[in-house]
Amino acid sequence: MQEPTPKRCLGAVLLLGGLVTGSAQAATWSDTFLGYRYGTQFTEPGNSRDVEKHVLQFTHVSGYSLGQNFLNLDLLQSDSADPASGGDTGATEAYLTYRHQLHLGKLTGEPMAFGPVKEVALTGGFDLNTKNTAFAPRKRLLVAGPTLKFDVPQGFVDLSLFYAHEWNHCGAGFCDVNEIEFDPYYQLNLAWGLPFEVGAAALKFQGFYNYNGEKGEDYQGIDTEPEQLMRTSLMLDVGQLAWGGENQLWAGVGYEYWRNKFGNHGKPGVDTDAPTLQLEWHF
Repeated sequence: MQEPTPKRCLGAVLLLGGLVTGSAQAATWSDTFLGYRYGTQFTEPGNSRDVEKHVLQFTHVSGYSLGQNFLNLDLLQSDSADPASGGDTGATEAYLTYRHQLHLGKLTGEPMAFGPVKEVALTGGFDLNTKNTAFAPRKRLLVAGPTLKFDVPQGFVDLSLFYAHEWNHCGAGFCDVNEIEFDPYYQLNLAWGLPFEVGAAALKFQGFYNYNGEKGEDYQGIDTEPEQLMRTSLMLDVGQLAWGGENQLWAGVGYEYWRNKFGNHGKPGVDTDAPTLQLEWHF
């Protein structure tokens, strides 16, 4: 039997998502926005300096008769504290995330609700990244597993347990291997978006939290440790207050919490506590 490669696995995920989406009805709802966030206290493993980053974001989420899709692309520009390879300028990174949910209750026609859960979904997807540092990461991550969709008055709360398999690259001289396939690991993912009102002001509390289990040895044969990442923000619908344009321009503050970044531990830059300023333009 031929061993699956990241390229073949990604192709299978894309084909499955395309077949499911193509066989279903057109989108019943969608939301697309351009975002921006800024902070000065980001970190990178092995680097003891705080890093200033500007992040441009494109996000699309949509639902159809059998489920929903989520796509996010972050373009991250660091200052010189996180240098690009061979220069004094800051590094540039692109990070792409795609998730597809197939709602089992809608697929089978039988209610999947129980207790506080309104629906059960099967979720699959991938992450891809590239960054022009000396390390030159090229992350390829596949995830699949069940998602519990909780019944909340407004917005959403999703809890997923994923099987995760990751491949990556290291171009730095200190790495014992350049191409690595990590051990499969589990990822616990909590995602939420909760709108609410205070007087005439419309707000939303949103974000996600990932807990990744250890994934074996890294590029230097050192055991990885469990990793935690949370990004969250409190946003105000500025457009509604300024000109009556609901869900157009949002502004707010956020926070990034990261522990054992990429599974690293015992070195500088593996823990992050970074406040952020954030904007979203929905269209």
